[in-house]
Amino acid sequence: MSEHSKKRALITGITGQDGSYLAEFLLEQGYEVHGIMRRSSTFNTWRIEHLYGSEDFSHPKNDFHLHYGDLTDAMSIAAIIKQVQPDEIYNLAAMSHVRVSFDVPKFTLETNTLGALNILEYIRHHAPHIKYYQASSSEMFGATTDAPPFNEHTRFMPQSPYGISKLASFHLTRHYRNSYGLFAVNGILFNHESPRRGETFVTRKITRAVASILAGEMDTLYMGNLDAVRDWGHSKDYVRAIHLMLQQEAPDEYVVATGEAHSIKEALQYCFEEAGLDWTQYVKIDPKYFRPSEVPYLQGDSRKIRAIGWEPEYNWKTLLKEMLEEDIRRSQK
Repeated sequence: MSEHSKKRALITGITGQDGSYLAEFLLEQGYEVHGIMRRSSTFNTWRIEHLYGSEDFSHPKNDFHLHYGDLTDAMSIAAIIKQVQPDEIYNLAAMSHVRVSFDVPKFTLETNTLGALNILEYIRHHAPHIKYYQASSSEMFGATTDAPPFNEHTRFMPQSPYGISKLASFHLTRHYRNSYGLFAVNGILFNHESPRRGETFVTRKITRAVASILAGEMDTLYMGNLDAVRDWGHSKDYVRAIHLMLQQEAPDEYVVATGEAHSIKEALQYCFEEAGLDWTQYVKIDPKYFRPSEVPYLQGDSRKIRAIGWEPEYNWKTLLKEMLEEDIRRSQK
């Protein structure tokens, strides 16, 4: 730990779902939290507005600070790390939409892989004491021929530019740990959602649609592959796991998952039934939402991280219920 009195964390992707929950959790743990965000002509800070004290970020609140940066620019990232001098870096930033990654593969690879490389290179050369967390993904397993549930030893077979970019960053993180002795950790997180999930991701797409149907604002929800099966957990649970990984004596890889797997069709049925609706009356299949190569089944085996003290508080139904209730509340404003 460096000389400052409080532990200091730097989070990339601070404006995202996981970044916002992780920032809240670390502040509760007494950290000084710094986040990197991209410059945008539109506001994308709604998930963290309650954490800072002014629109231009010039007056930090509760030890919370924001910095503009570009993960693909090594000089930009180096300047921020040098200024902040963090004890821990959580690399959560990514082009994270799997379907969109087929449309923008170059952007996906550059953002997700070069960003990790730039941070690891800085740590290697200038601050080897920093603990580093890399946000890996269950999409790396893809169409593996190993039997589920998948653990830290399951073979990878990604089926998207997103999954490939995450696998590259996974191996970079492992390489820097093994070759240079860095405290570099990979968290292989299965699907995790919340009311802060982006609106184009399938769970949030469903809960928002139900709320809009109840409000009389729409009557048809267009979907893709309903047979895909996923292991869904809550982001609030998963950021606790992320933090726990960096508190261990030695760095390693960890799968984070609930261990339950359910189809998109099951999620549709549950959310619509909670609202007293029959999903078959509102849902239509649109081929444009299918991926060029599908990942049919993802279920995680998280025994390794459970053995060091992590347990999820949410299951897939309590998660979806919270998301649905929040979207209904927002639609009634």
